[in-house]
Amino acid sequence: MLGLSAFIGKTDAQEVGLKTNLLYMATASPNLGVEIGLGQRTTLEISAGFNPFTFSHDRKWKHWLVQPEFKWWTCERFNGHFIGVQMLGGGFDVGNVSFFPFSMWDSLKDYRYKGHAIGAGITYGYDWILGKHWNLEAEIGMGYGHAWYDSYRYPDDSVKVGTGTKNYWGLTKLALSIVYLF
Repeated sequence: MLGLSAFIGKTDAQEVGLKTNLLYMATASPNLGVEIGLGQRTTLEISAGFNPFTFSHDRKWKHWLVQPEFKWWTCERFNGHFIGVQMLGGGFDVGNVSFFPFSMWDSLKDYRYKGHAIGAGITYGYDWILGKHWNLEAEIGMGYGHAWYDSYRYPDDSVKVGTGTKNYWGLTKLALSIVYLF
């Protein structure tokens, strides 16, 4: 057995993954993540995304987001089930939107909100191996978010009508990501 292990040498373990969240991309938000193997069953991911666009009829969902996450894998990294602890931080400028999923505000059609947010949560996910270098990852996260913002009455965006804060408990991450491992 010792001779066999000397013959095989080091296994070809995946150390780094580059990923993009397809669900986030479907909201016109380019994004990229890097995940680095720390140990046999632990990884650290840092993902970032943004949406710089103003859509037709002056609808805005502009934002940027950074989400670091520590993951513990039940079997081996980049394969199977994992649980994680994540943080998030970002900025936003949203308004004139009649439907906004998971919204903390009821009045996005009549008001524009511009501010920042931070938060944290726990995640659960699963990685499917598609090939030697490709995986598909599904993930959901629940947690807390805190936002502070200025509000503006739409369509006259030039006059600030208020300042406020919002606390949020609920969905903090939803991802279906394609991952390239090397």
